[in-house]
Amino acid sequence: MSPSNIEGIAAGARVVVAMSGGVDSSVTAALLVGQGLDVVGITLQLYDHGAAVGRKGACCAGQDIHDARNVADRLGIPHYVLDYEARFKAEVMAPFAESYARGETPIPCVTCNRTVKFRDLVATARDLGAVALATGHYVRRVNGEAGAELHRAADLSRDQSYFLFATTPAQLDFLRFPLGGLPKEETRAIAARLGLPVAGKPDSQDICFVANGSYARVVEKLRPGAAEPGDIVDVDGNVLGRHEGVIHYTIGQRRGLGLGGGEKLFVARLEPETRRVVVGPREALARSEIVLHDVNWLGQAPLAADGVAVNVKLRSMSVRLPATAFGVGERRARVRLHRPEYSVAPGQACVFYSGERMLGGGWIARSAAAVPMR
Repeated sequence: MSPSNIEGIAAGARVVVAMSGGVDSSVTAALLVGQGLDVVGITLQLYDHGAAVGRKGACCAGQDIHDARNVADRLGIPHYVLDYEARFKAEVMAPFAESYARGETPIPCVTCNRTVKFRDLVATARDLGAVALATGHYVRRVNGEAGAELHRAADLSRDQSYFLFATTPAQLDFLRFPLGGLPKEETRAIAARLGLPVAGKPDSQDICFVANGSYARVVEKLRPGAAEPGDIVDVDGNVLGRHEGVIHYTIGQRRGLGLGGGEKLFVARLEPETRRVVVGPREALARSEIVLHDVNWLGQAPLAADGVAVNVKLRSMSVRLPATAFGVGERRARVRLHRPEYSVAPGQACVFYSGERMLGGGWIARSAAAVPMR
């Protein structure tokens, strides 16, 4: 396969590349240099530099900044590090903690793309005279009849379109994704062929600012008092046990409930206002209708009130499900699944697809259940 999504840019034009220090963004920069473009690399320092040094799976801090600089030096391009730590904490980390405290399961990577990257970094790229901002995301930008469209990556095992559902048409017009047509193996092969020092570097994993997967610890640090103990109850309200805070649980969770043997029970609902964790059998998790807020719709026509046939993803790694999406007022929607789905978690995203094209999406509200919209 060959690189894609760098069309429409004349040789010699300036392009800013968001360089995280990983192999994907490094190869993105190398491909654009190879096409004769005026490439400028920018790395964002998003959280405490010292805390991330030597931590595997991190990004945008510590060793990754040094790796991005080394790659830029090898490619012979200018490289800048921008201190976005304060805005990252305000725009991404604080909302992450607040969302968990509300009993939701947030996706900070989407919020980061929507704010500090595709809003703030795009503005910086324009200020530098760039005609585009390129990233190492695995997603395809396709020129459609009404303008640029977002399509799933050629390598579906690496597709990141779910995390880009909030990208606006104006941002999409300025963005480029050179890796959208490549399998990951080819990206690493290019890095090795060019002698890039990150060719064998492991991919970043989990949430960048969460050490060792301890979400609750981060939430408690950012929002003291969020971990208040309460009752674990069944769907009828009978008390089955105690917990140390709803932030330790997610919808659909079965392990770690501490309720002993007997019937398999799952977390069916979180009630932070009463500090209750509600558990029940698997069928208690079934949902056929989902209410969305803060919807970003990328279709040519507005999202119709009488419904549009789509496929949806409710988690980044889940399969696509047939559904009908209904527009309901300003940036709100209701989604009717064609068959019930389990573990629909408030705070996650519901992302729309039509064929290979990603049509946007919205955030799943707490009231995500089989109830009519008001």
